[in-house]
Amino acid sequence: METYSNLEKLSNDLKNLFQNQNQKENEEENVSSSILSSILNYFYSGKIKINLENAIEILIFSSKYLIDELIGISSNFIKNHLQIETIVDILKLSETMNLNQLLDSCYQFIFENLDKFIKTPFFLELEENHLNSILSQKEKLQDQISNIIDKIRFIDYSKQELKDILKQNLIPKQISQKLIQFQKLQENENELKEFIQNEFQNENSFIFQSRIRFKSKIIKELIHFKKIKEWINDNEFFFKMQKGYSTKKDGINYEKWHDICDNQGKTLVIIKSNKNFIFGGFTSIGWISDESKWTNYTGNDREPEKFTIKQGKEKFALYYHPDCGPCFGKDDISLDHFLNNFSNFGLCYNLPNGIQYRSNEAKSYLAGSFDYWEVEELETFFI
Repeated sequence: METYSNLEKLSNDLKNLFQNQNQKENEEENVSSSILSSILNYFYSGKIKINLENAIEILIFSSKYLIDELIGISSNFIKNHLQIETIVDILKLSETMNLNQLLDSCYQFIFENLDKFIKTPFFLELEENHLNSILSQKEKLQDQISNIIDKIRFIDYSKQELKDILKQNLIPKQISQKLIQFQKLQENENELKEFIQNEFQNENSFIFQSRIRFKSKIIKELIHFKKIKEWINDNEFFFKMQKGYSTKKDGINYEKWHDICDNQGKTLVIIKSNKNFIFGGFTSIGWISDESKWTNYTGNDREPEKFTIKQGKEKFALYYHPDCGPCFGKDDISLDHFLNNFSNFGLCYNLPNGIQYRSNEAKSYLAGSFDYWEVEELETFFI
């Protein structure tokens, strides 16, 4: 419980609230009734209950309407209750809202918990400027720098950005030499391809270890990435690929998927169903086509598996329709509007030995059930 009793500040906060409300009355509000109730109670009584569930919403609302005292109360509460699971979101929020004290507290929390933080998937969600800020604290990173380096995709840095990083003498010499070599090769396509090939054959390469693990929120195990790379066997794709559509970023929206992913050439799709099954496919020529070679794999508790197209079914390897998401085969995997999803696996793709087409096992093999499964996450990568 926080108590607020300064009437002059309360008066100013009310004035700011109503002035900004008038300025933004045409904006759509997305504030829960409980938050509004808490804030109204604050204006009447000078008291407000803040907890881990409502602190961020109160901070966002009070920042939007310049309620200074509430900004201070909520940001102080958040600062005193930072957690590894939410630190990246709060870091981004504090930067967006220019809350410098909270921003500094986020960085301090990261430094104090760096050994744990870099081992979590949340570290991989840091944006480039945040990572640069962390790297700039050389004296605080000496013991952890080797653990951080292999998770950073320096190969995507511009020449100037890389030059600035190299000046700080944080990167081990053998890696900095590779980076300099890579930058020099960018204008020579043949030498660059040879460099890529050599790096991907070396599993200890910082280039190999920093690719899809850094981008994918679904594929997190290096051994699974290696299996996908083995099946697809296209080093240029893995080296140059970028994430396109992602449900985490773009929501579950088949129209947006088409806007982003149509006509992109080589494309990798990774899907996770709400039944915790992981599957997907790769095409060398992209969508709006009726002919391709696909590589599918499925997860859950099984080892990754590869399924090939049936002889004579090549033209049905993937299916395009503007109202559907990525569909494999005729009905092997169908995402209709991303809502009416089903998997009649085995129509166009070869099933594992011992499984019969149209059996319950076949229908549930990829997504966990024949129908009524939802897309929990979907990611698309292309060059």
